[in-house]
Amino acid sequence: MRNEVAFVNRDRFLQLGLTIATLRKMRGLSQEQLAERSGVSRTHISNIEAPNVIKAFSLDILYRITDALEVEAHDILKAATYPDEIIKNKFFCRFSLSKKSSLYWAFSTD
Repeated sequence: MRNEVAFVNRDRFLQLGLTIATLRKMRGLSQEQLAERSGVSRTHISNIEAPNVIKAFSLDILYRITDALEVEAHDILKAATYPDEIIKNKFFCRFSLSKKSSLYWAFSTD
């Protein structure tokens, strides 16, 4: 199985990896702790989060990670795509996570 990412999807995987890294840090988890909770190797977590290593990963891996981070997969996918919308619309965002909650976004035009 090839894990190369088509150029058209490269930025999507990059943004998704950065979103996962941000949420992991907000939860106060190390890559090792996320790996243990998700059942995904630490090396794989590192590769997903690294902005200079763009590799595709499966929905199974995504679900394992989001379950470990206690967020819904659709919320993390939305969060990974909002940066483009924020830049285009000049919105500022803030988000909050509470234990066992989804990711909530609040937008303002200030």
